[in-house]
Amino acid sequence: MTTAEIKEMATKYIMNTYGDRKLALVRGEGPYVWDAEGKKHLDFLGGIAVNGLGHCHPKVVEAIQKQAEKLMHVSNLYYIEPQAKLAKLMIDNGELDQCFFCNSGAEANEAAIKIARKYAADNGKSNAYEIITMDNSFHGRTMATITATGQTKYHKGFEPMLPGFNYVPFDDLDAVTQAITTQTCAILVEPIQSEGGVNVPSVGYLEGLRKICDQHNLLLIFDEVQTSPGRLGAFFGHQTYGVVPDVLTMAKFLGGGAPIGAMLAKKEVAESFVPGTHAATFGGNPLVTAAALATLETIIEEDLFANAISVGNYLAEKFMHLQKLVPLQEVRGRGLLQGVVFDIDAKSIATKCIENGLITICTNDYVLRFMPPLNITKDHVDEAYDIVEKSIAEVT
Repeated sequence: MTTAEIKEMATKYIMNTYGDRKLALVRGEGPYVWDAEGKKHLDFLGGIAVNGLGHCHPKVVEAIQKQAEKLMHVSNLYYIEPQAKLAKLMIDNGELDQCFFCNSGAEANEAAIKIARKYAADNGKSNAYEIITMDNSFHGRTMATITATGQTKYHKGFEPMLPGFNYVPFDDLDAVTQAITTQTCAILVEPIQSEGGVNVPSVGYLEGLRKICDQHNLLLIFDEVQTSPGRLGAFFGHQTYGVVPDVLTMAKFLGGGAPIGAMLAKKEVAESFVPGTHAATFGGNPLVTAAALATLETIIEEDLFANAISVGNYLAEKFMHLQKLVPLQEVRGRGLLQGVVFDIDAKSIATKCIENGLITICTNDYVLRFMPPLNITKDHVDEAYDIVEKSIAEVT
């Protein structure tokens, strides 16, 4: 089918929640995808941080094929071998103790919200149900996670929002302290605000949140849906800051393209989830956990943590050269989560990049956001830079 034919069918039968999409992608390999007309595109968005090993990585494909021939799905009423192995691998590489598997980042954050409230109730604080979140945050599209998201544009039309969330400015410890009441049970924060504009906290901010939580007996929850695994240069993003949360969520790249999410917690917190308190029919089924296990093993075996740091630093340095063409504030981020911050509206630049063969996205009007596979090379960065440079010239 052609792009026009696919678009016509999709427009007729699929709800229009994504607007006019420019491409119909039909094939992928490594950091590249091809559209229905056969045009090749360099994918520096990675399925919005999902394709962390690129498209159709051989080890992930092989794991899915083998598992599909053996057992695709059984419910969580039974033990699942690849699920258990995946949980062990994740716990062995971090500081938390137990996992809950689900299907997405939003579901992982829902689980974190529930366990924070349940933990408070189990410890004699039945009236403590409020969670402090940050302005410009993004935590998902369900009613609870969209309420947790500190951006009113996502709330419009869905009011009233759910009670129990209190927003404060990101990177402001005093505002957090002032927002704490007897009803507060947790603080929920992204180590780097990705969708909010690739906002990086100042030195000491996450450490300060840890201290505040310890002082006030609150849980510290890190939303690592877009910062783990490996993207910031360590297995978990918080490890690059040296701060350990009580609860952490992840999804996106975890399955290497397969839909899976996870919520991890310290043992004393995890014990608040007992039979009947939470569940997910498809969560951590054999197929997706086999894919995730292959993904994580590949990251470790190929030391893609080091690659994320070296190529990420190269990307940041390279893209600062754009300031010779257009007003540019900075390139900010960590590892292979980077944002190029312009002084002009960047939406038209992002659109032109897609036309010229580079998949990226504009965030908060002024930021080009890059979340490429962790195994990209400096040559891929050079290729992306050339396309952005060409696109800016055409737009301006």
